[in-house]
Order: sequence, then structure tokens, then C-alpha cells
Amino acid sequence: MHQRPGDHTTATLITDLPFSPSAAEIAREAVMVALHGDMETDLVDDARLIGSELATNAFTSGSPPLVLCIDRIERIEERFEVEITVTDGGCPLPTAPTTPGPPDQAESGRGLVIVEALADAWSLTTSTHGSRAWCRLTQFAGSDGGATR
Repeated sequence: MHQRPGDHTTATLITDLPFSPSAAEIAREAVMVALHGDMETDLVDDARLIGSELATNAFTSGSPPLVLCIDRIERIEERFEVEITVTDGGCPLPTAPTTPGPPDQAESGRGLVIVEALADAWSLTTSTHGSRAWCRLTQFAGSDGGATR
């Protein structure tokens, strides 16, 4: 963990993800490594799920390379923040980020709906030259688990 000027400490993990279906599993494991320690289980579970969904979305909609970045931020006011970013080489038909949800019987298409439901903030920027999905989860020390909004 390194000190940045100000009221917090940050630890960052950056890793390449394979451009394959295994990107989701590797993203989940990387989140576990980045968030080891005394963070609430619910926050870690939510972060693992979001990391998996963002990696899957990048694999299915983007192009290589896939890169995962996880920032663990501990603030003086006893607040934890986790920021997860997945970038890829771009998508052939960029679209505006929406989360209307898939048809009820669809087997896929819920990733960004899940991210929106669990994250305190999120964004998706797509282009033919590179795409970036980002989210933040926040938890205050002593809370009873789960991200706060």
C-alpha cells in the first residue's frame, strides 16, 4: 500500500486478462487478492461479482487486450472504497451505456444491470479504439455489510 497526498491510502492491482471466457474467473480471483484483509464479506462478494461481469462484458462486446485494475482505498474517516476498471481494445459498434435488461428468458445480458444495482457509481465508455467500464463500491467501517449508497 502506498500513500497518496491527502486523507487516504491506496493499493492498486493491475493485471492483463485473457481474451477468453476464463477472463471472468481470473477477474474474480484478482479481486480476492486485491481485497484481502479486513473488508466486509458482502463488499468483497459484490466486488467479485462486478469484476466478473465487467470482464465478461469486455470479452463478449470488445476486443483484446483486456486489462483489469482494482483500487482499494482506505480513507481516514473509516471508509473503504473499491474501484474496479476493465478496459479493452474497443468494440466494432459502440453503443451508449444503457441498462434496460434482457428479455425474461434470456441467458445473458444482465451484466450491466447487476453492476448498476450493486455499485455506488459506474460508467461505461465505448469506442472502436478502446472501451472502459468503471465502478465504485463504498463501505463505512462498522457497517453491517454490503455497499452503501
